[in-house]
Amino acid sequence: MTLRAPIVINKRYTVKSSGMAIITCSPATGKFLIPLRHNSTEKGKDKMKPTRVPNNPCFSSGPCAKHPGYSVEELKDTPFGRSHRSKPGKEKLAEAIKRTRDMLGLPDDYLVGIVPASDTGAFEMCLWSMLGCRGVDVLVWESFSKGWETDITKQLKLKDTRVFEAEYGKLPDLKQVDFKNDVVFVWNGTTSGVKVPNGDWIPDNREGLTLCDATSAIFAMDVPYHKLDVITFSWQKVLGGEGAHGMLILSPRAVQRLESYTPAWPLPKIFRLTKGGKLNKDIFAGSTINTPSMLANEDWLATMKWAESVGGLKQLIRRTNENLAVFEEFVAKNNWIHFLAETKEIRSSTSVCFKVDLSDEKLKALIKTLEKEKVAYDIGSYRDAPSGLRIWCGATIEKEDLECLCEWIEWAYNLVK
Repeated sequence: MTLRAPIVINKRYTVKSSGMAIITCSPATGKFLIPLRHNSTEKGKDKMKPTRVPNNPCFSSGPCAKHPGYSVEELKDTPFGRSHRSKPGKEKLAEAIKRTRDMLGLPDDYLVGIVPASDTGAFEMCLWSMLGCRGVDVLVWESFSKGWETDITKQLKLKDTRVFEAEYGKLPDLKQVDFKNDVVFVWNGTTSGVKVPNGDWIPDNREGLTLCDATSAIFAMDVPYHKLDVITFSWQKVLGGEGAHGMLILSPRAVQRLESYTPAWPLPKIFRLTKGGKLNKDIFAGSTINTPSMLANEDWLATMKWAESVGGLKQLIRRTNENLAVFEEFVAKNNWIHFLAETKEIRSSTSVCFKVDLSDEKLKALIKTLEKEKVAYDIGSYRDAPSGLRIWCGATIEKEDLECLCEWIEWAYNLVK
């Protein structure tokens, strides 16, 4: 509800249709009224400080906010002190795999496994296990995709590699990709707020594999699984799970590559997906490569149950899109904040990145002010990205909290500018 209060009209306020306050007269008192939350272009001290705060001020892009109503009581069934190889341990891990598969609606012949070291570990084991038998096209447009390019060209030192790179806010030319090669890319650039628009650019009859880091896209965007041979993500992104564990999804073509190709370089134990030239299927049945946290696994089960309770994948995507819409409206109303993504079709709905018309010093002051007021934590841009804001809008974020945050961002901007 908008708060209103009597005021004495002075020359600072002008009646306009947008950008300024609308002044009205109370028929009961004859006094003029003005909304306390107006779009003033005056200094922040002349704009009333918001009176409400987000219920959850955690807008980090990883680890991300816990789901609404989260309680550690949800972890009470963790098999503490039991081996992950024990019957209850393996059952819990297998349940996490099954719930994930069911929630995503994966093809029946795709495999799902829990692996070490978050999304990074999941994607690294695939780069090191599968690449090298044909050329590689790698797409780069932000920090993490740049990291995969570095691994391919400087660590694996694959000479038959083509790099297609774009600056922050843009995508490389997807039409240049040769699918006779293996293709490595992120679905959503977590540090730039730029995603691929869809999977139409990926042919069904490709010769090479498509290896996709989908960690900040899965559970939030429409991902065409049949276009992807390797899909990786971590627990701590869209559904707000705990860190240190990754999930690996393999198509039959990816399995065929693992069983028909042995890299020339040695593989550490946590990268090995085969035994005796055959896929180690135990990994995809809950028998992990090394010891997982059963507490983190129980937390993932809690996220799955919450996701089911709100309506499953379609509703997770809907919640995320509605969250993005809050900022689309906010940016449209304020000419001092801009999406880093240049066009709407490539704009991320999860890791939403902004440019703000402030110096670096004043931007830091804005971020510090919001943290001091306990209304927003961890919303600065990634260290390698252009200066700005990065605000998580995934499914565990409540739309009302983002609406509230917008009021605080506007207030803080006027305060520091």
